[in-house]
Amino acid sequence: MPEMAVGNCAGAKVAPSLVRARRAAAQREALADGADFVVGLLVPINGSAGIWGPSSIACAQLAQAEINADGGLLDRRLRLCVIDSSDEATEVGSVTAGLMNAGAIDAIVGMHTSQVRQRVLKDVARQIPYVYTPLYEGGERTPGVFALGETPGQQLRPAIEYLASRYAARRWMFVGNDYVWPRVSHRLAARYVGEQGGEVVADRYLPFGTEDYSELLDEIARLKPHAILLSLVGQDAVQFNRAFGRCGLSRDMFRLSCAIEENGLLAIGADNTEGLFVSSGYFASLDNDANMAFKERYYNHFGQRAPTLNALGQSTYEGVHFMAALARRAADENAQLLGNLAAPLAFRSVRGISYSGNEHCAHPTYLAEAGGHFFQPPVAL
Repeated sequence: MPEMAVGNCAGAKVAPSLVRARRAAAQREALADGADFVVGLLVPINGSAGIWGPSSIACAQLAQAEINADGGLLDRRLRLCVIDSSDEATEVGSVTAGLMNAGAIDAIVGMHTSQVRQRVLKDVARQIPYVYTPLYEGGERTPGVFALGETPGQQLRPAIEYLASRYAARRWMFVGNDYVWPRVSHRLAARYVGEQGGEVVADRYLPFGTEDYSELLDEIARLKPHAILLSLVGQDAVQFNRAFGRCGLSRDMFRLSCAIEENGLLAIGADNTEGLFVSSGYFASLDNDANMAFKERYYNHFGQRAPTLNALGQSTYEGVHFMAALARRAADENAQLLGNLAAPLAFRSVRGISYSGNEHCAHPTYLAEAGGHFFQPPVAL
């Protein structure tokens, strides 16, 4: 089992030069005695995004087991230290920095919202490698941050083009949580809608934990958009879609999301998923050799009652393998872990990601329509 870090480990403030010296000494000592290579696994355990936690931890644990079964990482056993990165965990930055400064973690793999990423980077930027795995708004250029997820140009542009062409969707309404990913995504999505000759009739943002959607649903019924772009995350997406389904609005319009996955679909309920489309780089139902082999390894390791596979969980599997490949590259080429990549980095990827930089991360994108509790066969975009 991975370790859990939930308290404030930052300690008293000391001079940055002394912190760096202490961390370097701790790392040299760890290398000398063959101590574990520890990855801080930042995933939400509580709050609005807590629904993502179990599958994200399980997929990272599978990658950990595979790496250790293959001899470990640079002759060291790979170990995970789970850190709660819920949006409600306001001290996640100081907790992570405290572990880093004590030499207790060597690297970070994060699967959480962009709001949390920005919070963590205030304390750890440019100090240890940080692999950020989920979909995000794009544009991350902080040295040492490796973003593997889909961006709006990869997810939204082809999905909006497909739905506009197939269903003549011209009038769009946007609904999202109030933070950077929805706001940037909606700004770009408005451009994509315009490219298809459409218009955005309203753009609304809600705080995390919203419980009453009646006013918003009344506005949707009044405006009668052809389609709604949903950029709500976790439990907020669940609650909204349940309320939307009860109102019967799915008969008149469809919904498009980039962040609803198999766990969310189960929680929304079969009666509330009619007309719900999701654009993503991964679905558990993908019928290809790489995914079938991944699912076999996953269920052989955890059993059939393992957490439901989904895009966000699966991304931590790739993130841990990416981190291992990054460390091996640094050792083989005498390069810095935080350095830029001179060539695409080869690593174990279910999706077949080609990564040579945050602006050059290519992977397939699919669109799937919900059918009750499950997604119908995805269509490649």
